[in-house]
Amino acid sequence: VPEDQNSERDMADATDLISLEQAGTLPALLRERVRRSPESVAYVPHDAAGDRWLETTWRQMAAETARWQAGLRREALRPGDRVALMLRNCREWVCFDMAAAGLGLITVPLYTNDRPENIRNILREADVKLLLLETAEQWRTLQAAVQDLDGLARILIQQAENATAGDGRAVTLARWLPAQGGEFEVGEVASDSLATIVYTSGTTGNPKGVMLSHRNLLWNVQASLRTTEVYPADRFLSFLPLSHALERTGGYYLPMAAGASVAYCRSVAQLGEDLQRIRPTILIAVPRIFERVYARIQEKLAGESELARRLFAAAVAVGWRRFERQQGRAAWSPALLGWPLLDRLVAAKIRARLGGQLRIAVCGGAPLAPDIGRFFLGLGVPLIQGYGLTEASPVVSVNTPQDNIPDSVG
Repeated sequence: VPEDQNSERDMADATDLISLEQAGTLPALLRERVRRSPESVAYVPHDAAGDRWLETTWRQMAAETARWQAGLRREALRPGDRVALMLRNCREWVCFDMAAAGLGLITVPLYTNDRPENIRNILREADVKLLLLETAEQWRTLQAAVQDLDGLARILIQQAENATAGDGRAVTLARWLPAQGGEFEVGEVASDSLATIVYTSGTTGNPKGVMLSHRNLLWNVQASLRTTEVYPADRFLSFLPLSHALERTGGYYLPMAAGASVAYCRSVAQLGEDLQRIRPTILIAVPRIFERVYARIQEKLAGESELARRLFAAAVAVGWRRFERQQGRAAWSPALLGWPLLDRLVAAKIRARLGGQLRIAVCGGAPLAPDIGRFFLGLGVPLIQGYGLTEASPVVSVNTPQDNIPDSVG
């Protein structure tokens, strides 16, 4: 390999991790990332009007987050106050969360499809002072449920123009957000202080609020990064809700600590198309995503010839044997000589449907059937699985690429 190509490869394989000791708190994590790589791409949202993907740098994210802080300061909020948001995954989710954290506020994420009575219970129990909504439709659905919550002093609506009538607390984001914000503020926030309250379903009754500190979340990020390396050149595709601890830690704080970029999927229905347009190197998903892909492949195979079905089965079987040998659990077999052809005819086409660039595909949140795990691993999809709890921020255990047994999790 020419020396200049070796140099480029070394740069692509170099990590730039921010440790717990170097950050300490979530807003300090953003500040350190901006200091290290201000002009690197941080987020890639989709612009529906122009049907294009736009890139935002870390410096731009800090400036935008400072605008949110300027708006929050005008609400007379105090450190320790709780603020909630009900948004799909987007840059604004990050801006709101980091702006609040920098001011010592506690973020309470809400699921966009939750029932009004659940939202009301959470807002009341957490004593939320400010609520950010995405759409006017959300506000119409929630308005009756929250009208008597006296502690809720402000409701912001992101995508609305004339949807705030009838409640003086409601205001559109366009009117509320200042044009300028100055410098992004990282306040005197202790690492062990409360950062967020994440409501998760309990065994009985209403959802329970899990209290997580800055250290809880950043320690979990640091521990997760010890299982496999993440590089600044990596790109995540984010589609699991950020209100879920898995996506928030693994698909938001972890990429920030590693300097990787995050693209936001338009919707689960458009995930297949977005995978091919974004071509991510890292994907965090739940079993149902892999189950759907598996079911569609099986459905298509049912209409193929007997020869095509046998060829596909051979690719999975030989690919699995190849994977087991790479893991040190199987001996070499003459059947492995057929892998290059089977890969080109079968496996590579499946990987191309997932973007063709995946280095890591994480599956968590629920058990994945072992045969489906072996199916994707056999086709060369770099699938690893983990187990976690929101109370653990959330990762408890995870396969590593070098020690990966698909039926050991769940």
